[in-house]
Amino acid sequence: MLAFIKEEENITCFNGSLPVFSHTEEDTQSFRMITAQFCVNGHTQQAEIARAFGVSKISVKRSVKLYRGEGARGFYKQKNRRGAAILTPLVIEQVQQLLDEHEEVAAIAIKLDIKADTLSKAIRAGRLHKPAKKKIPQTS
Repeated sequence: MLAFIKEEENITCFNGSLPVFSHTEEDTQSFRMITAQFCVNGHTQQAEIARAFGVSKISVKRSVKLYRGEGARGFYKQKNRRGAAILTPLVIEQVQQLLDEHEEVAAIAIKLDIKADTLSKAIRAGRLHKPAKKKIPQTS
């Protein structure tokens, strides 16, 4: 009993003869939400959505899982994005200067309020380098 029609840039979904939802062709969030809602409410099966719209079955399955877990708001919430980089060029310059002065990584981390693991990872990656330790001549 579900149908859809595309007029210009808009897609309208019908249940029987009643229009139940409309969205633009580019609005993938709304498309994913309404098709998942149809599946969860028992109006259609996931495979039928995949065939009718030419989308992968796994994408429909993911949408259904998101709808069941978070409801419609899950499709419109802002994505978690990675925060600003800790080791900016200015910070790298400061850290390298302290390393050149033979300060320990742990002390630098405390001084600059950076995790010691972050500094160690940058050293391993080659973005920072520890100078060779000075050798003390031994007397015999």
